Amino acid sequence: MLTDILNDVMTDLIYGAVIVAAVAYLCGCFNGAVIVSKYILLDDIRTHGSGNAGLTNFYRTFGGPLTLVVISCDVLKAIAAVLLGVWISSCFGFAGFDLMYAKYWAGLWCLLGHMFPCMFHFKGGKGILSGGTIAIMLDWRIALVVWGGFIVLAVVTKYVSLGSCWAGASFPFATWFVYQDALLLVLSIVIGGLILYMHRANIHRLLTGTENKFSLHKKS
Repeated sequence: MLTDILNDVMTDLIYGAVIVAAVAYLCGCFNGAVIVSKYILLDDIRTHGSGNAGLTNFYRTFGGPLTLVVISCDVLKAIAAVLLGVWISSCFGFAGFDLMYAKYWAGLWCLLGHMFPCMFHFKGGKGILSGGTIAIMLDWRIALVVWGGFIVLAVVTKYVSLGSCWAGASFPFATWFVYQDALLLVLSIVIGGLILYMHRANIHRLLTGTENKFSLHKKS
């Protein structure tokens, strides 16, 4: 009897995790920079600048009010992914602190969708805006560490990538400080590691002094 109950719980857990992962990934695939540039401007952002389908490259290339559309898309999809992850998990009977696992799990797959969107040949963005939104959805204390360091470093040095690296590197430490949970730590290390991995070229340029500084003025 106990074995049957445990099997049912594990089955629900696996089904729930798979469904959350699939939904969150599909949410992440709606890359604002690609959608706006390719289908509205008819000029794929991935053929310009760094070739990255992210907010910074979009602003540097196109600028203008459509940048707000990109921001809205990447923020809203992250919010949707986390909220849907929590809702789906609750439908499978998980509640309370367990929902934090659902938030981190959904956040991870949303970032994977953003970085490697199946509908755009697995070539997406670096996940900073969506990742920052996910941090806010997780816990204000984590968001404070991630966003605080990002803003200070980006404003002081003009290197957005340096602030982004801080966000990725500090995320696991902030998670452990707040929750001290082994599974959440593992998930946070994967999320932070993905952010750093996507910025590997930026890290190399920072170390060699060839990284571009951010400017509010679009390149002509």
